[in-house]
Amino acid sequence: MIPLQPSLHAVVDATHGDPFAVLGPHLVEPAGNGRRALVIRTFQPRASAVQVVLAADGDRVATHAMTMRHPDGLFEVTLDDIGTIVPYRLELTWRDGGEVTSIDDPYRFGLLLGDLDLYLIGEGRHQQLAGALGAHVTAIDGVAGTRFAVWAPNARRVSVVGDWNDWDGRSHPMRQRLPQGVWELFIPAAGAGAHYKFELVSSAGGPPFLKADPCAAVYEHPPATASIVCAPSTYVWQDDEWLAGRASRREALDQPMSIYEVHLGSWARGAQGEFLTYAELATRLIAHMRQIGFTHVELLPVLEFPYDGSWGYQVTGFFAPTSRFGTPDDFRAFVDALHQAGLGVILDWVPGHFPKDAHGLARFDGTSLYEHADPRQGEHMDWGTLIFNYGRNEVRNFLTASALTWIADFHIDGLRVDAVASMLYLDYSRTQGDWVPNAYGGRENLDAVSFLQHLNVLVHERHPGVVTIAEESTAWPGVSRPVHLGGLGFTYKWNMGWMHDILSYMSRDAIYRRWEHTHLTFSMLYAYNENFILPFSHDEVVHGKRHLLDKMPGDTWQKAANLRALYAYMFTHPGKKLLFQGCEFGQWREWNHAESLPWFLLEHAPHDALLRFVGELSAVYRREPALYERDFDASGFQWIDCNDHENSVVSFVRRAADPEDLLVVLMNFTPVPRDPYRVGVPLAGRYDEVLNSDAAAYGGSNMGNGGTVTTIAEPSHGHLQSLSLTLPPLSCVVLKPRR
Repeated sequence: MIPLQPSLHAVVDATHGDPFAVLGPHLVEPAGNGRRALVIRTFQPRASAVQVVLAADGDRVATHAMTMRHPDGLFEVTLDDIGTIVPYRLELTWRDGGEVTSIDDPYRFGLLLGDLDLYLIGEGRHQQLAGALGAHVTAIDGVAGTRFAVWAPNARRVSVVGDWNDWDGRSHPMRQRLPQGVWELFIPAAGAGAHYKFELVSSAGGPPFLKADPCAAVYEHPPATASIVCAPSTYVWQDDEWLAGRASRREALDQPMSIYEVHLGSWARGAQGEFLTYAELATRLIAHMRQIGFTHVELLPVLEFPYDGSWGYQVTGFFAPTSRFGTPDDFRAFVDALHQAGLGVILDWVPGHFPKDAHGLARFDGTSLYEHADPRQGEHMDWGTLIFNYGRNEVRNFLTASALTWIADFHIDGLRVDAVASMLYLDYSRTQGDWVPNAYGGRENLDAVSFLQHLNVLVHERHPGVVTIAEESTAWPGVSRPVHLGGLGFTYKWNMGWMHDILSYMSRDAIYRRWEHTHLTFSMLYAYNENFILPFSHDEVVHGKRHLLDKMPGDTWQKAANLRALYAYMFTHPGKKLLFQGCEFGQWREWNHAESLPWFLLEHAPHDALLRFVGELSAVYRREPALYERDFDASGFQWIDCNDHENSVVSFVRRAADPEDLLVVLMNFTPVPRDPYRVGVPLAGRYDEVLNSDAAAYGGSNMGNGGTVTTIAEPSHGHLQSLSLTLPPLSCVVLKPRR
């Protein structure tokens, strides 16, 4: 056997950085006389013999046996009488005696990604990144296969390994496109459903290692970690009317928004504890949403993630719905079904960090590619995760393309961005000396700020009506203010301060609440600084914090009455609303991600009554413009009395865009009825009781005002007219003047 050239040795050893320079068809001048010959090489480690088959118009015209140049499977043939590159196939005889197989040679195909794709990837401006990178079933020159591409600029060699090549990294090394550092290969042998990963060798040396595809559309069901080639979507959307309405409403700050926060893996399960499918979840969820009357569903992350215990917040697949419940088209059908039922779908999205799992993004090409190399910038010590390098164009591109993909390809109506505070501050949860200041010596993460602003501008410009929501727990200014005014550009911000204050207040025994009264009222001092959502989220019902019903003081009856009052205060307070699953029917035990909600509780009257109350509260909220039209306009709210701490009572007015369309709200946060209780009101006449949380139908004592009360000409609280009425214990009473 003729000694191999070093380049051929490198192919056999899987160390060659440019396999197309060796494998596939090449024109040479063997005699140096200007006459060219065609040399074809292939590396087939599982083959004992290989033939080149030439064809014309589909007919087999010639067969040429290839010479084995290396016993590991390097084959070569020189065709002296052919001076051009022509189409051909390879016939492989297998070492294990299997049937002869005819294949197309991946190394006879030309460049795959266009110059514009590569330019935009390098610039960090390729908003359809998952269409350029990843795995895509396609046909080239009439040959069906899959086009693979991955960004790994610091790798010395990248191969595609999978079902079709026995996961052998020597079989399908990829072509590198410089200077962007993208690797590509078209593999006819790989089709939809094939499992694959990328095998990389770092430029710093060391053994090969495997990585899942960062831009894959499908992954194996965890704990398996392979990517799966996804066939092009065949789903036909039926939500045109919904999307048109969404775009016409723009950001809809003057519309009702009540969000039901759902963890699909624990909202409901099958009889044997198994996950439900996206289709099963849609059917059950729509029926439940009709009961509670909320306007939106917010999903804890369904981006693919390896560890159930992370609840989805440690993502490895930023472009793929989790395979736990079905396929990407199944998820599309889930969203479509909710849209057709008149429900918006918001997705928790996690650009703040990612896990260290070996198959994921961590040190993807052997270097800190997606994360900062310095652990003072690149690690979340509390969470054991890594922080994205927002200063790198390609990383910003990866994240913004992910966000836009969920909106464009899956019709998501909003993104709730997780852990924004951890992104904004370089010293987040760090001690002195454990963080790196910015260029000006400050603690603000300027790259993260720029990224979030860019993200919000892109989303709002390209997808009118789609909302972005920040889970941001500090006093960072302008989170929900436009970027051109110096804000971060989010549509809404979670009001974590309100949530903390009101839960602190409500967890106190009523006898002590008079000394905590400012916890009820403080939020109105800053209520219009941002566009707030008032959340009772999953974080408040885990880790020893107890579930909402169990947080309430008193006996069983008082706990339920307190919870009804709490929900009523949330729905009558300015701001949009969010409630976590199970809270609507008074789940007792803390949320467990590994179990279904205890739906059996609805067989018991108190829990069924609470669910009925939440449904009626939602109905009042949706039909009364005074409760939502001026959420972010100070003219839509007026205290009547915020100082009655002795009675633990607050009263206020909510106004619609039409100032004569108003509601009077009275909250009694003690188990003592207040009768009579006088309150000044802005209009004379009859007031109808549109909600009484103490009604017997909701499990209350059925104390009230007979459905209506009439003003008297006795000044009170700065108004010429007043009402003398009964305030039931631990209750909310909402009154509406007749017009």
